Amino acid sequence: MTTLVDRTDSLTRDALAVLQPGFVGTTAPDWLLRRIGEGLSSVGLFGRNVASPGQLADLTARLRAEREDVLVAIDEEGGDVTRLEVRTGSSFPGNYALGSVDDVELTRAVAAELGRRLAECGVDLNWAPSADVNSNPDNPVIGVRSFGADPALVARHTAAYVRGLQSAGVAACAKHFPGHGDTAVDSHHALPRIDVESATLHSRELQPFRAAVSAGSKSVMSAHILLPALDPDRPATLSPRVLTGLLRQELGYSGLIVTDGMEMQAVSAVYGIERGSVLAIAAGADAICVGGGLADEDTVLRLRDALVAAVRRGELPEERLADAAARVRALADWTRGARGAASEPGAASQEGTAPGTEIGLAAARRAVRVTVGECRREPLTTAPYVAAFTPVANIAVGGETPWGVAAELARILPGTETGTYADAAVDDVLLAAGGRRIVAVVRDAHRHPWMSRSLDALVAARPDTIVVEMGLNAAPPRGALHVATYGAARVCGIAAAEAVTGA
Repeated sequence: MTTLVDRTDSLTRDALAVLQPGFVGTTAPDWLLRRIGEGLSSVGLFGRNVASPGQLADLTARLRAEREDVLVAIDEEGGDVTRLEVRTGSSFPGNYALGSVDDVELTRAVAAELGRRLAECGVDLNWAPSADVNSNPDNPVIGVRSFGADPALVARHTAAYVRGLQSAGVAACAKHFPGHGDTAVDSHHALPRIDVESATLHSRELQPFRAAVSAGSKSVMSAHILLPALDPDRPATLSPRVLTGLLRQELGYSGLIVTDGMEMQAVSAVYGIERGSVLAIAAGADAICVGGGLADEDTVLRLRDALVAAVRRGELPEERLADAAARVRALADWTRGARGAASEPGAASQEGTAPGTEIGLAAARRAVRVTVGECRREPLTTAPYVAAFTPVANIAVGGETPWGVAAELARILPGTETGTYADAAVDDVLLAAGGRRIVAVVRDAHRHPWMSRSLDALVAARPDTIVVEMGLNAAPPRGALHVATYGAARVCGIAAAEAVTGA
């Protein structure tokens, strides 16, 4: 006979099980360990939690000492969005660089090696890859995080990435369903809206997610975006039509559905995180990601209590909450088995995935494209002046992650000097450069009018200027040499420095 106490305990454990909270610090706080013991099944890691691979391995081991089957998730896309190497820049190029090469075996190998490193640190769920089709070049939040603007290309690389990552025993998470590519608004700040017909969504946005489902992606992340053709009233994360009707029933997906961060303004500013979390679980989500900005015990308790109260009010079916919790536990079971299989002798012996392989740098080198301008100047042979034109950082990337080519140029050409400019006055650049040749480094120059104006004026004044574009290569080539890296990862900077010096 089930008693009220048993039911309450079951409800509380299920409510905790569907949360994926973050926390502050490089060691697990006591409150987090206590809640794991009470039923919390997942933990989300961010750059603030990572100091080194060894420290991360110790952290995940401490979490699993409390509960062996806890899911440890991280937002490690490689490329511009890195948590493992948040303070140095990534050893792997991002999706846009991989899509520009368009070698699905390379993408699989890069994802497998990234997965191996995550698994080595005790991480078993990666909130990647981005399966968004970046059809809007002015997109402020996706951009180089996408494999590209062609749905078929994005689909085949999404599938390859999923297979590579999961071959290392790390669950993939295709995001941001049903597609965040055709937006000009960042959902961290407001609610984006995609006003296209259903037929367009099915042929464009959904194609990569169908590929991810076919490839066996263990999880899918929902987007905080409004698509009136699918649901005119609620953003995808809170929409039964999108999560249950489209993803579950039409696409036949049976894995874990996790939300994007519930503290993001696209949801929290309208619904609040408690109400938003209840609506998301009711709509078909199984796990609530929270902790990019809110990362404390109070947040976990508020969400737990909101879910329990919603069940008791009859607003959230108890069976729906139990089903969501069961999917979280099922994924945890898969990761435990997958970790064991991936660690067997020979499991990571395929070319490009073995420890120490420089697959990331090799991929970044293949992605570089060099256009020679009319000036036809030779590559750099003396220490230059690097002018980095820096836009406002994409919040998903993080301002603490370094980017550019100055450090690598200084290694190849000692004496290289650099300056950082925002809304640059070209006279300042010319004065600082003196007689040195100028290397202008930009990120998405096409999205920033001040940057385009500065480049035009700089090249007019100094035709031998070299331009390095480390974002979307959407603007016309400028300069004596125009180098496109298709991303700003550390390895992209190395590859660009090699290209401009002939190293």
